[in-house]
Amino acid sequence: MAEGLRERQRQQTRREISGVATELFLERGFEQVTISDVAARAGVAKMTVTNHFPRKEDLVFDRDEELIEGPVRAVRERAPGQSALTAVRRAHLAAIEAREPTAGFSGAPFARMIMESPTLRGRLRELHEQSQEALAAVLAEETGAGPGDLLPKAVAGHFVTVQRVLFDEGFARGMNGEPEDDVAAALAREAVRLYDLLEPSLGDYAVRQTLRG
Repeated sequence: MAEGLRERQRQQTRREISGVATELFLERGFEQVTISDVAARAGVAKMTVTNHFPRKEDLVFDRDEELIEGPVRAVRERAPGQSALTAVRRAHLAAIEAREPTAGFSGAPFARMIMESPTLRGRLRELHEQSQEALAAVLAEETGAGPGDLLPKAVAGHFVTVQRVLFDEGFARGMNGEPEDDVAAALAREAVRLYDLLEPSLGDYAVRQTLRG
């Protein structure tokens, strides 16, 4: 119980620091705010901030694990008879329907802050690359591919490219002030179109075997 309480307190502190940091970044711009500024506004030591967020960019992308692990989790948890493409597609459409930040829903000020910062744009590219690498690894594991087999990497590249393109589109539409419902409808239409293009070649890839009684 004590360990659970400590973890809840840690997560609460993390959320509070991230919230304060986001406020400062939106007020002044990411490049103009220091870790010391965040610590002072949050009323904590600078080391407390860096213990929770080793990189300044992590204060912005505090949900980076969800962005990286979302497609991986979809593949790992797919039902018997379901392909990797179907699993990733369904998870992505569900994220769009739920207006998840990992699907490109962040609000115009937040999106603009990222697009105006070379550091944050670079970190976002890194996160998409990490997502692709993690997905390639789980696809290789699920299909029994050998170390030199490039197919899992190529398939992961296709999947993550769709997600990245739609993420960027969500940011762009949000920055243009489009209503969130309209953005979600547009992204869902495009997601269906793009995943449909992958279906003929990848629809039978990494199908989970049906369990036998």
